[in-house]
Amino acid sequence: MKTVADQFAETLAAAGVKRIYGIVGDSLNGITDSIRRQGKIEWVHVRHEEVAAFAASAEAHLTGSLAVCAGSCGPGNLHLINGLFDCQRSRVPVLAIAAHIPSAEIGSGYFQETHPETLFKECSHYCELVSSPNRMPRGLEIAIREAVGKRGVSVIVIPGDVALQPAIDAPPPAALDLLPVTPVVVPPSASLQALADLLNGASRVTLLCGSGCAGAHDQLLALGEKLKSPMVYALKGKEHVEWDNPYNVGITGLIGFTSGYYAINDCDALLMLGTDFPYRQFYPQRTAQIAQVDIRPEQLGRRVPINLGLVGDVGATLDALLPMLEEKQDREHLDRAVEHYRKARRDLDDLAIAKPGSKLIHPQQVAKALSDLAAEDAVFTCDVGLPTVWAARYFAMNGKRRLIGSFWHGSMANAMAHAIGAQATLPKRQVISLSGDGGFTMLMGDFLSLAQLDLPVKVVVFNNGALGFIELEQRATGFLDFGTSFKNPNFATMAEAVGIRGIRIEDPADVEPGIAAALAHDGPVLIDAVVNREELSMPPKITLEMAKGFSLFMVKAVMNGRANEVLDIAVTNLWR
Repeated sequence: MKTVADQFAETLAAAGVKRIYGIVGDSLNGITDSIRRQGKIEWVHVRHEEVAAFAASAEAHLTGSLAVCAGSCGPGNLHLINGLFDCQRSRVPVLAIAAHIPSAEIGSGYFQETHPETLFKECSHYCELVSSPNRMPRGLEIAIREAVGKRGVSVIVIPGDVALQPAIDAPPPAALDLLPVTPVVVPPSASLQALADLLNGASRVTLLCGSGCAGAHDQLLALGEKLKSPMVYALKGKEHVEWDNPYNVGITGLIGFTSGYYAINDCDALLMLGTDFPYRQFYPQRTAQIAQVDIRPEQLGRRVPINLGLVGDVGATLDALLPMLEEKQDREHLDRAVEHYRKARRDLDDLAIAKPGSKLIHPQQVAKALSDLAAEDAVFTCDVGLPTVWAARYFAMNGKRRLIGSFWHGSMANAMAHAIGAQATLPKRQVISLSGDGGFTMLMGDFLSLAQLDLPVKVVVFNNGALGFIELEQRATGFLDFGTSFKNPNFATMAEAVGIRGIRIEDPADVEPGIAAALAHDGPVLIDAVVNREELSMPPKITLEMAKGFSLFMVKAVMNGRANEVLDIAVTNLWR
């Protein structure tokens, strides 16, 4: 007898699903047993369901294909929710299986009862309860199409008893029916002409590029050459825009380069390509015409008022636009921005050089060494906060490397969880997790999964004994840092205790040799990098409010007997 669970597993296999990340439980037993008997889909057993959702996010990010995670009823599937928010906001196709309590008990306040069909609506395009066999497989098929077609999350809620009931007769699932092909969208000719007129009439054009520029590298270079335009990128655009790009002038925003900030502010026309960059204070402060191209109509004009908005794929739109553009001859705007970027890049690289006699490890040195020594096709993941800053500034992209983070949802503890999904998906690629000590310890239980699943992830922990970025935020707004300190163990020793190689780095002279040894090791490694806590990661634009905040912090620190902290900050940063 074919059960609903068997039908469920068949449909997933037909959709090309290779693995499911999750934790088994009684309400999931029907589905997990069908997966086991079918033998086509791998069950990736993690220690926390939040990790399962982040891992699925990484798989979907790397492959562009549907990834799946699962949680048992009540608390089990509730743990998925933070990772699913990350998937939805990162626009990656993920299906979540939320098992439910026995169907007869729904609404009775039963043990572990929640209402997942309501709870998950905000972080999904589709979230429905399969309350009986006749709602399968159509409900699952719709969920798959929604996740793939809209590039986001679908959630199927299914009671454990329904999964074990006999399946209804239905045509066998087929990939052609389940996986819609994404259309190529090009704006109408009148809109393209209007954009060409705007750009042809401007003397200083700057491009702001995001993740929507994926696959359009050649078109971007052709556009930069025609318009003599500096190219600024948002963080999610880094892996698609930065490499082999003579028009690149760096990232903008709080973690960016001064060159990116000024290239945007010194233009008379800004063209936004496939980006929803959220920080309005980093858009042009002077009079500038702004045009935007995005595949999603709802993004147009969402962050800053625009003069022209076009709905279309970036690559296809630029292919149609380029013949309409007049090639500019004046390179002054571009050359000034590129020279500014070279200086900013040089200054940042100087910060990554160990000073003779210094016993402080600057995190910049660790990040640059990782970039220099990592494989050509390495996959990097990074936690929010300072690890994202160092990744944005020091990881060099080349068209083969990938960079994954919680760049829109901004969740702590994503890096190692993303790395699990990345390594499970690409077992022969080098995967490096850039983890803060706060993020790493938040979901540290799944460090054990690296040994259990035999995943050779290299976990680099920036061990500064603090929530470093939060401390910076508190100081920048005039607060004494509070509630940010950690009493950390020796993470390398801890790793050895669970059967994973641990390397502790406490001296700048040991950074490069330690990282090289870790990357050469055939298996998982934890690098415990004891870095300077007082390192400042200054944004490209220091506002009066920020300056007041730091001044106020220093006054408060002295009045509270903490003048030594002010001295430490001065020694660490003012002379570097």
